[in-house]
Amino acid sequence: MAELQQLRAQEAVDSMMKSLERENIWKMQGLTYWCSAGCCEDSQASMQQVHQCIERCHAPLAQAQALVTSELEKFQDSLARCTMHCNNNAKDSIDAGSKELQVKRQLESCVTKCVDDHMNLIPTTTKKMKESLSSIGK
Repeated sequence: MAELQQLRAQEAVDSMMKSLERENIWKMQGLTYWCSAGCCEDSQASMQQVHQCIERCHAPLAQAQALVTSELEKFQDSLARCTMHCNNNAKDSIDAGSKELQVKRQLESCVTKCVDDHMNLIPTTTKKMKESLSSIGK
């Protein structure tokens, strides 16, 4: 059951990432490459100047990737903490003498609620990331 919930959460996160990539990251990658190519057109520039120009071109994309990675880590950490709480409650129930089947159902219910709650956060998280990505490099 927990594996099914994990798969459900992973599919939702994958969908969010595909949306971000299609609508934001790919465009930024294209702009990065065009900008970098432009750095190489100045025949008077030194190698150091060209490298600095290319680094400036790559900065917004690197910032965007760092933002997405950070938000994704926060989301995953929060979900992990929630499921850890469920596991701790289940262990406490077993230690207190509760029946295994009852504890298993309680654990499944708790994990399902964690996943449901976090899936409900995905639209807001996606919107927040898209707004942040749109402001990078402007």
